[in-house]
Amino acid sequence: MYAIMKFKGFQYKVEQDKILRVPYIANKEVGSEFEINDIFMIRNNDDILVGNPLVNEAKIVAEVLSHKRDKKIIVFKKKRRKGYAKKNGHRQDFTEIKIKNIIKS
Repeated sequence: MYAIMKFKGFQYKVEQDKILRVPYIANKEVGSEFEINDIFMIRNNDDILVGNPLVNEAKIVAEVLSHKRDKKIIVFKKKRRKGYAKKNGHRQDFTEIKIKNIIKS
């Protein structure tokens, strides 16, 4: 059984007990559970349930595993023959979640 869901502007294909890296969730503690209601499609063997645009009365229960920071990304800007070069970088925050259950009603 798997589902296609939308979370924070991204779409994910999820299965039960799958671990995902999603954009940082600020208001959730490590170990807490939460529900995701934006589900586009659920497939269980040969039974496919497609929403229009979302599947009503379906939800995904997920648990927050950890909050971490990704590898550093270097941003380098340069204008040739002008003597201009600027080097910046940042580390993006992310949250690891585990899909506990996919519920369809």
